[in-house]
Amino acid sequence: MNAILPFIQIVLAILLSVSILMQQTGAGLGGAFGGSDNDSGFHTRRGSEKVLFYGTVVLAVLFAISTLVALII
Repeated sequence: MNAILPFIQIVLAILLSVSILMQQTGAGLGGAFGGSDNDSGFHTRRGSEKVLFYGTVVLAVLFAISTLVALII
C-alpha cells in the first residue's frame, strides 16, 4: 500500500486540477474588480456542467481520503 499510494495521489491531483480548470465561472471581468455583471446571479447547473461539478466533488473527497490514509500509514 505504501508503494502505490503516492501514484494514486498524483493521479487524483491531476484529475482534480483538470476538472477544476474545466469548470466555467459565472463571474465576468467586472465581478473580479468589484463591479456587478448581469449574469453573475444565481446559476442552476444542468447537463454536463452538473456531472463535472459532482465529479469534482467526488475527486476532492477521494483525494482527501487518500491524504488521510497516507498520514495514518
